[in-house]
Amino acid sequence: MVFGRSIRARVTIATMVVFGIVLLAGVIVLLAAYPAWVRSQLTAKADRASRHLAMEVENHRFTGLIPPQGDVALQQIVDDRGHVLASNGGLVGRPPLTRVRPSGGDPLVRDRVCQSGGCMIVAGFGQRNTAYGPVVAYAAVREPFLLYSPFLPLVLFGSSALLLALMGWASWYGVGRVLAPVERIRTGLERISAEDLSRRIEVPATRDEVEELAATVNDTLGRLEDAVERHRRFVSDASHELRTPITALTVRLEAGLEGLDAEDWRAALDEAYRLSDIVQDLLLMARLDAGAQPPEERLDLGRLVADEIARRPARLPVTTDIEPGVHIRGSRLQLCRLLTNLLSNADRYGDTVVAVSVRACGDMAEVRVVDDGPGIPVEMRERVFERFTRLDRARSRDTGGSGLGLPIARDIATAHGGTLTVEEGPGARLLLRLPLVT
Repeated sequence: MVFGRSIRARVTIATMVVFGIVLLAGVIVLLAAYPAWVRSQLTAKADRASRHLAMEVENHRFTGLIPPQGDVALQQIVDDRGHVLASNGGLVGRPPLTRVRPSGGDPLVRDRVCQSGGCMIVAGFGQRNTAYGPVVAYAAVREPFLLYSPFLPLVLFGSSALLLALMGWASWYGVGRVLAPVERIRTGLERISAEDLSRRIEVPATRDEVEELAATVNDTLGRLEDAVERHRRFVSDASHELRTPITALTVRLEAGLEGLDAEDWRAALDEAYRLSDIVQDLLLMARLDAGAQPPEERLDLGRLVADEIARRPARLPVTTDIEPGVHIRGSRLQLCRLLTNLLSNADRYGDTVVAVSVRACGDMAEVRVVDDGPGIPVEMRERVFERFTRLDRARSRDTGGSGLGLPIARDIATAHGGTLTVEEGPGARLLLRLPLVT
């Protein structure tokens, strides 16, 4: 399988691209917002500490050292000449933290000071009335190492890359697990050939769409196997049925070289006609199997039946019981062929008479063709609709049938949305049902 065409690869790549964009946007936002947020917190902390120290200076006089307050350990008191009056922590003996002083009436000042040991946020609050005179109380809070070093972007981009790789692996693995049953279905289908359609694929017990797909594939294989088997049987039966008239015709024509009488020539012509009928039946069945849709029209079924009875010659008389106004929609040519096959079958197997009735029943039109012959045995009532199936020769008045009449009739009925079935006797009773139209 080509990697670029793999669903697994495409889903993994798409997931990594989307997730990578989200991670990149998150890292950029975090790099822009996190330092500002941290510095604002540190500035507020330094502001509170400087205000508190300024109030302490107003009420007390420190002797060089400032007592620690909370977790702010860097504090200084600087007079208006820039001399450090008191300090604490590591600022003892150090110069002022910053040269920035209050101006313009605002007692609060802020500054960011970076030295070799790191950076800090410095806040100062001016106080005039103290024991030292005008002073500025400074408080400083050191910035975390990540805020002023390149280590933070490195950590964020490195973590994002690792997370993206884990997401890609999880996507690849997860999609692979999901598609594993589909791959087994594909592998199973590869092992199935036209010579052996009896094999089936394994249906996974996943209770999801994959299980339904496997079941559908097996159903399709079953229908395909049945269709191929019918096709093979049809080819075999057709070859057998065509061999007999062709052989007989060949023998008679070869004998014609030595001289045939009129009866022999008539027999040869009958074989040629029979061969032509079989070929025409095969062509019609091929068109029906292909699903060809001939032009349809609104038809009066009773009139169609009456015209077909009057048109064709018959051995037996035909009685009719036709209800007027029974209309259907379909192909006149195909329906005439259907009726001809039913009437021919009844005429061939009946003893004295054939009865035909047409009536509406609910939303269906019904045509019954009944003869008074020996009937169709129960075990043959479905087999007679199989191609090249004939009843016992002793039941028939002739041997000219091809075994395709009733199969063609049922195929035409099915193509028109109807049914053709055999009812309980006496005699042979064939029931055709077609949808009515108003």
